[in-house]
Amino acid sequence: MVVRIGSRGSRLALTQAEHAAALLRRPGLEIALVPITTAGDRDRTRPFGQIGERGVFVKEIEEALLSGRIDIAVHSAKDMTSEDTAGLVVGAYLERDDPRDALVGAAELRPGMRIGTASVRRRAQLLAADSSISVEPLRGNVETRLRKMRERRLDAIILASCGLDRLGLADEIGARLDPELMLPEAAQGALALQVRAGEEELVARVDHAETRRRVEPERACVALIGAGCLAPVAAYHDGSTLHALIADEDGAWVERRSGSDPVALARELTGLAVR
Repeated sequence: MVVRIGSRGSRLALTQAEHAAALLRRPGLEIALVPITTAGDRDRTRPFGQIGERGVFVKEIEEALLSGRIDIAVHSAKDMTSEDTAGLVVGAYLERDDPRDALVGAAELRPGMRIGTASVRRRAQLLAADSSISVEPLRGNVETRLRKMRERRLDAIILASCGLDRLGLADEIGARLDPELMLPEAAQGALALQVRAGEEELVARVDHAETRRRVEPERACVALIGAGCLAPVAAYHDGSTLHALIADEDGAWVERRSGSDPVALARELTGLAVR
């Protein structure tokens, strides 16, 4: 039996897909990796908001899954739309890696720094922490962003810790940012194995229950707020409590709330945002 796993074609994405494949392999099961180019991969210069809605790194992979060209899609769960696409389900979450953001190029935040990131979530929280920081747009894969940081002589950039860890680049990390300072993207650090509805048995045996218990409330909270990559919103479950955030893009205000019910948190934060 041959199972085709679809993934983005970057080094990080293929590393993640091979990790999933290693967990899924068993006697009699052959796995083929199928690299797929997404809208976010084709356009590496414009801000995400000018390319399309949240999901710019998953849409084409989901289309391949729905059409039967692949059998399993491997996504960084934070890149997915907050609500499941019709006909598809997350059949498994792999055990979550470090969900924190990483400061690269410096060991701490300092006034007046020039920091590169394309994330409005990161931008909002940086400026809320210190309005003297200059946040500069920066896109590309991990290696490209590291190169651009040096070419543009930025003081630092912010990347997901998990991506650097998976690529063997943990030495690039100057500091792993505490969620109290930088609340992570919903589902950051988790890999999602997406399948067609009714075919969950393909991946069910590698589902990590504790990761699912934490990640699904995060995704639900963000979905209920109705936000995506264009909105400064974050959600993170630390194992006992769900923390959520909504902010102004320029960090003029940030509202954080904690609790156990993603519906209640989303309603409270949405109400605060429209005042």
